[in-house]
Amino acid sequence: MERSPDTIIDIDLFNKIFNSFEKEFLQTIVSIANLFGECQEFILMTKNSTFVYGQQICTWLSLNHEQQRPQMITCLNGKKIIQVDSGSDFVAILTSDGQVYLASGNSVWQTNNTFRLISTDNDRFHMIASGANHLLLLRRDGHLFAIGDNEFGQITGELKSSYETMIDAGLCNIKLITSGWQHCHALTRSGRLYSWGRNENGQLGIGNLENQKQPHIVRFSNNFIKTNRLKNIVSALGHSLFLFENGEIFSCGYNKHGQLGLGDNDNRSKPEKITIESVKKVVCSKFHEFSIALTKSSDYFIWGRKINEDYYEIPTSLNKKPISFAQASASILPLPLTFGLTSVIYLCTPKRLSTKSSIQESIICLFDNPDNYNVEFVIGNKFIRACKHYLKSISDYYCRMFSGDWRENNRVIIDAYSYDTYYAYLSMLHNGGFIEINEKIIAELIDLGNCYGDQQLLQYCRTFIYEKLNNSTIELYQPLITKYEMIEFDVLIREITFNRILTKINDSIKNKDINFTRKFLHWFYNEQTFF
Repeated sequence: MERSPDTIIDIDLFNKIFNSFEKEFLQTIVSIANLFGECQEFILMTKNSTFVYGQQICTWLSLNHEQQRPQMITCLNGKKIIQVDSGSDFVAILTSDGQVYLASGNSVWQTNNTFRLISTDNDRFHMIASGANHLLLLRRDGHLFAIGDNEFGQITGELKSSYETMIDAGLCNIKLITSGWQHCHALTRSGRLYSWGRNENGQLGIGNLENQKQPHIVRFSNNFIKTNRLKNIVSALGHSLFLFENGEIFSCGYNKHGQLGLGDNDNRSKPEKITIESVKKVVCSKFHEFSIALTKSSDYFIWGRKINEDYYEIPTSLNKKPISFAQASASILPLPLTFGLTSVIYLCTPKRLSTKSSIQESIICLFDNPDNYNVEFVIGNKFIRACKHYLKSISDYYCRMFSGDWRENNRVIIDAYSYDTYYAYLSMLHNGGFIEINEKIIAELIDLGNCYGDQQLLQYCRTFIYEKLNNSTIELYQPLITKYEMIEFDVLIREITFNRILTKINDSIKNKDINFTRKFLHWFYNEQTFF
């Protein structure tokens, strides 16, 4: 499940705000999240530090906002942020070690002018989702907790609001959570979808308009959810969207400004299908009344209200093709949105093409286009369509493939790589070098890069591993580093391994583990010869 669908950071989009920053600092930014809609409030991450920028967030943390530079958050030094979400009066951060921090200007959150660690016990979290005044926290074992306001049942049950202590939401085996302004959804690993909270416009999708203080099952017409896997859920002010693996998308809730994309202004209490097909990703904001979808053909569609009173009742294609959701939002808002944390960790970007944008758009149209292709790559029961002449011109491997005996073959069976891996690679070749990498496909991408002799892809994979490699991921990436002889990581691996050993020794001594301490001292004594 994707936490943040907006995977491309484009600093140029925020040039009007960051134009006073030092150029050297701008070049070190690897992640960015803007907060509270279009407000000029940001969290910025470099490789080793976290910064905030904006009058409001600085005030919450007792920092002086400076126009020329962001302010460092020292309590987060050494922490890697993987998710950022914000409500009406707070900001929540999830770090790679599973801890959640919260900052707010509202005294009910008891943050004491810093980032408050929500849980200080052994809980480690996988995902967070903030509403207007509440926060959902999904623990790594699939158990769901909540904290904050409970006026409409957002943190479940008949309890009063709880800003100091997390509440057990009573849901287990959860793999995905999302939160709108005052309503929530959770998807189990078995595919069951629950919703609860405010429901006066039908945003819960359960067929009525009553607020729910306990999770209720969301049902789709003709048992659609039983035969199709739900891929993602996004929630906004008063409506919800449901994206399925087959590219179909459903909506329910408030619809005064066409935010459901169904061609009218009537609210819906049950999910109904939007006409747009082959949707790859979809986003919306808790602070706005519009949605944006990206299709598999790289087209962006928007529906709902723009910044003024104009709105689209049905999904409308953006004429100038953006390269990200952030850029797409810039066409309808004064300030682009990042829809959570946007990071170059998951994107590798080559130098911009100097050719005209119309040429690049034409190249993109050659990818997976059912109306214009002359070769099909078959992966299992799925197909990816392309133009062999273009692939020959951009890749030595494909030039060899489609010459000689392959020349007249219009179907290529791919059995060494998964569909997601091969789709990401072919998409990279057509989209000017942009590629989205994640932990699931990194191993296959490295193998593919070596097999195809694609040095650009290999460099992207190295960049991804370098940014992701830490104490908690070393077991995942060390076998890849060893197998493909990535010697540039040797020093970093030694440092991480050494730090882990020291941490284990320190923890054992603190816990008075006499046996471990005795064994360590015995080993240390015997190894004195190399000093």
